[in-house]
Amino acid sequence: MPKAILSVHDKTNLIPFARGLHELGWTLIASGGTARALRDNAIPVTEVAEYTQSPEILGGRVKTLHPAIHGGLLARSAENDLKELQQLNWDYIDLVAVNLYPFEETIAKPNVTLDDAIENIDIGGVTLIRAAAKNFQRVTLVCDPNDYESVLNELREGGVKDATRKNLALKGFALTSHYDTAIHSYLGTLQSSVISHQSPVSSLQSPLQFTAYPVQTLRYGENPHQRATLYSFTPNGGALGGRVLQGKELSYNNLLDLDAAWRGVVSFAETSIVIVKHLSPCGMASATNLTPNPSPTRRGELAEAFEHARASDPISAFGGVIAANRVFDAETAQALGELFVECIAAPAFTDEAREILAKRKNLRLVEMPDLSIEPRYELRTITRGILKQDVDFGDPSETEWKVISKRAPTDKELRALQFAWKACQHVKSNAIVFARNFENGVATVGIGGGQPNRVDCVKIATERAGEKSRGAVMASDAFFPFPDSVEVAARAGITAIVHPGGSVRDADSLAVADANNIAMVVTGVRHFRH
Repeated sequence: MPKAILSVHDKTNLIPFARGLHELGWTLIASGGTARALRDNAIPVTEVAEYTQSPEILGGRVKTLHPAIHGGLLARSAENDLKELQQLNWDYIDLVAVNLYPFEETIAKPNVTLDDAIENIDIGGVTLIRAAAKNFQRVTLVCDPNDYESVLNELREGGVKDATRKNLALKGFALTSHYDTAIHSYLGTLQSSVISHQSPVSSLQSPLQFTAYPVQTLRYGENPHQRATLYSFTPNGGALGGRVLQGKELSYNNLLDLDAAWRGVVSFAETSIVIVKHLSPCGMASATNLTPNPSPTRRGELAEAFEHARASDPISAFGGVIAANRVFDAETAQALGELFVECIAAPAFTDEAREILAKRKNLRLVEMPDLSIEPRYELRTITRGILKQDVDFGDPSETEWKVISKRAPTDKELRALQFAWKACQHVKSNAIVFARNFENGVATVGIGGGQPNRVDCVKIATERAGEKSRGAVMASDAFFPFPDSVEVAARAGITAIVHPGGSVRDADSLAVADANNIAMVVTGVRHFRH
């Protein structure tokens, strides 16, 4: 008679699985809480302590850690192994259903204590998984409740297939690897907070470890001859943590553009739209109802933001992706007009908007209900290495802007400068953003970035803006080593500039600003984006 050991913290789908095993003639062995759950449902079960003839000890810390259990799991099909088990009056164990204490859920709770975290480090469950997975040629491991039904079906059809056991073993090793990584990361964070700055090890961090789960094999990478796969940091995660509602399969380039647009749009608190093309923002706008009694015929904030974002660079907007930080409504869907769009990401889409957008069969809609950016670090591969840095979430809280020009910016100019400075953070260096106010918000009118020469970026922004540069403000992601950029901005009609400051020639740029009655503000913070 085949034997199964059941030891699960998450009891989802446990009862129908155990009942199915019992009906197939299996002997069930279970630990404390799992055994009680089976008995409560009238399913015959043998307690682990009864099977091993050894009681649970240390308040339940030691239950399944016994040679009778692990010998039964690790014994091979060879005659010598079976004979040795029989001499000890033990037997094979053929299946293990196990899942682990919720360590990550525990440490995610506010004010969790170290003792709470330690008590949720599973030892017996991990050991069961590893033993069963190691002996997958004979033993079936089920560590995910979603696999219970398929395993039962194969048992009913004559036995679990060799390929299934192997795949389940791989899933088990992936689970324990992720689990150990989470523990290592948590304890490593605690350690780094108490290591003395004088310690010789304080300058080095722990090895970088993480688990990524394959979500989708992409048609290709940036080009058709490059293979590509989408991975998620969470099992069964969707693209960017969201859900694709309609349209063609997302491509490698779609995902990069969507990520850039989404990171940009959620950095604004106001109702905003960001349009990205080839990983570069080409239009950004925020709309807020500043009018006490707006006209009933006035467009809604999101539709208005879209129109101004598109107007920033309508040629580049064609074939781009759009991100919104508010529910995408029917009015905004109608405002798209004939514009060809690859993808739209938003926290949600109204039913009316979805009905309108459904006519665009190839348009991808991605629902992004979580406006937070996770993880809070970025990884980039370099030759034989990886770079890791914190995400740039904008100016540190203690940052104070300083007016250095003879003329201070007006309230309207300051509002536009604040918008332009935030928008500038999402443009590739050298980054230049022209922005100006409209009746109910602020929008970019010219963006220049990604050039090795900063003056070229100012010229590109000027070209994009045309006459709209007159009366606009300018943001630069870095200081001006020479006054030439300010000279080009002055000729374009820029009235106020924000930049980090800190060049040994700041006085030269300031002199040009004062000579042209341009208000100039320095932040003391730069926002390079390579």
